[in-house]
Parts: sequence; structure tokens; C-alpha cells
Amino acid sequence: MSTPTEAERAALASGDGDHAGETVLFEGRRALVPSVSVLLLAILTLGVWLLPRWWHRASKLYRVTTRRIVVETGVLSKRLEQIDLYRIADYTVDRPFLQRVMGTGNLLLKTFDKSTPELHLHDIKTDVVALYEKLRVATEAEKAKRGVRMIDYESRA
Repeated sequence: MSTPTEAERAALASGDGDHAGETVLFEGRRALVPSVSVLLLAILTLGVWLLPRWWHRASKLYRVTTRRIVVETGVLSKRLEQIDLYRIADYTVDRPFLQRVMGTGNLLLKTFDKSTPELHLHDIKTDVVALYEKLRVATEAEKAKRGVRMIDYESRA
């Protein structure tokens, strides 16, 4: 897990701007070796398999804060996508056995965002359950702060 740069910390801590008081909960890239199967493949190919894995890993940066999730995609050309936490409807924590052994996991977020109805955070090198708990608390706080209510209804056929 990488830490925010000094400029990012200053921007988040400063009182001006739209992101005042925003705290980074997680920032990092996909794990280079997310599971035992990838580790075995790397060993069998004498490390050659790690080159495409490294490129794939370098192409995505996840930043989860107390207000939003930012996904930066690309190595040479960059694309930045942001989802505000109050738009998250549901969470799924996925921790397959071979990933749990390596300390990684996946997070699937279902959102009310039109451009990104589902956001997959794959191969996160952190305690995914702890991140989920922090994210859930931050999401509820953002919904309460903005007065967002979710109404669940069933249609009867």
C-alpha cells in the first residue's frame, strides 16, 4: 500500500476546496502476485510471467477516501474515474482461498452511478474486510451528511 504524497495530503487537509477534511482510507495498486497460482506460474516461467503482471499492475491505481473512490487507469495515457461514496448501494467482499493465502482480495461495489454501475477493485493488497468496514462507515456518513435515503421496494407481479 502506498501512502499519499505531500501535495495530496496538503490538499486533503486544507480547508479550501471541495475535498476539505477528506481522509485517504486506502491507496494502492493491484498486487503483483495476488494468488498462489500466479506465484507458481511466475516460478515455472522463471519470472517472465511477472513482466506482463507488472504492466497490468502499473495500469491501475485505486484511491479510497472518506468521500469518494478514484480509479486511475493507464500507464502512458491516463484516465481518471471518480465515484462519490453516497452513490454506493451494495458491497461484495470476495476473498478466494488462493488470494487469502497471499493476503489479497477483491471488492465489488454496486452503485447508482450511470457511467459505472459496478466497480471492481481487484487484487487489493490489504485487509479487504477491514477496508470494507471503513468504507461502509464512510458511505453511511456521506449519505447522512447529504440527506440521501435509499428506498427498497419489491414489485408484485
